[in-house]
Amino acid sequence: MSGKNDVLIEVDHLKKYFQVGGNQTLKAVNDLSFGIRQGETLGMVGESGCGKSTAGRTILRLYEPTAGSVKFQGTDIMSAKGAKLKALRREMQMVFQDPYASLNPRWTVENLIAEPLDIHGLANGSKDRKLQVERLLDRVGLRPEHASRYPHEFSGGQRQRIGIARALAVNPKFIVCDEPISALDVSIQAQVVNLLQDLQRDYGLTYLFIAHDLAMVKHISDRVAVMYLGKMVELAESEELYSNPKHPYTKALMSAIPVPDLDVAENKERIVLSGDLPSPVNPPSGCPFRTRCPFATEKCAAEVPAFREVEPNHWAACHYA
Repeated sequence: MSGKNDVLIEVDHLKKYFQVGGNQTLKAVNDLSFGIRQGETLGMVGESGCGKSTAGRTILRLYEPTAGSVKFQGTDIMSAKGAKLKALRREMQMVFQDPYASLNPRWTVENLIAEPLDIHGLANGSKDRKLQVERLLDRVGLRPEHASRYPHEFSGGQRQRIGIARALAVNPKFIVCDEPISALDVSIQAQVVNLLQDLQRDYGLTYLFIAHDLAMVKHISDRVAVMYLGKMVELAESEELYSNPKHPYTKALMSAIPVPDLDVAENKERIVLSGDLPSPVNPPSGCPFRTRCPFATEKCAAEVPAFREVEPNHWAACHYA
C-alpha cells in the first residue's frame, strides 16, 4: 500500500451553489481547496448548515459542482463520463447519515447489499452473490440469516452496519461518511466508529468523516478541517487543532467540548458566540465569520482572509491567526 503522503483526493476551488426562491443564490460550498491522503481520515466539522454534507456529496459528484475540480488519483471526476465515471464511482462510496432513509424498505438486506455488485457486475452468478453478501454481513458484525430480512426489522445501529456493508461491496478506496453516527444512540456510536476504524485498517480505506461531534472526530481523524458558511476556516493535524486552534471560530467550537476532569472543566473558559449564523444566501462581506467574531476589525469586513499556512501543516483563514 502507498504511504500516507500520496494524495488520493484533490479538491481545487470547489463551489456548489443552489438557486433558491426569488432568483437568490445559496452558496452552500464556496471555494474549497484541500487534499485527502491515501489511508487517512480527514474529519470535517462545523455547525449545521455550514455546507459540510454538500461538500461530501459534491466531491462524489452526487451533486454537480458549480465550479472547481475534484481529482481522484489524478483523474478529474467532474469531467468523467460513461464507463470512466462508472469505474470511478466504484472506487468512491458513501455511508449516509440516516440509516432509515438510505435503505429501500421494500428490499431484503441481501438485495440492498448486492445492488452495487449487480451494477458493477462483480458477482459470478446467484450463488457467488449470496456468498459475497454473507461475507460482507459477517465483516460488519451481522449474521448470514440477516440477509433475508427487511430494514425495518433492525435497530438503527444494525441498519448503519448494513449501509456500511453496502458501501464496502464494491471494494472502494475512498468512503465519505456523512454524519454516520449522529442518528444513533450514544451507546452504539462508539461501536460503529470502531468498526469503521477496523475496516480502514484491514482494507486500507481513506475516509472523509463528516460530523458535528467534535470529541468523536478527534478520536477517529488524522487531520481535521473546520467549515463555516461554505468555507474552510482551519485545517490541521487532529492533536494540533484541538490543542492549538488558531481561528476564533475553532476556538469557540473547542471551548464547547465537555471535559471529563472537573478541575480542568471549572477553569475552562467557554466562548459563547454572539448572533446567529448568517444566511449562505447573503453571506457577510470579507471574512464570513466577522459578524460573530469578538476580534473583528474593519479589515475583516473589507478583505476575505486568505487560507494560509500559519504554522507548519496548520492552515487558517484569519487575518490575525
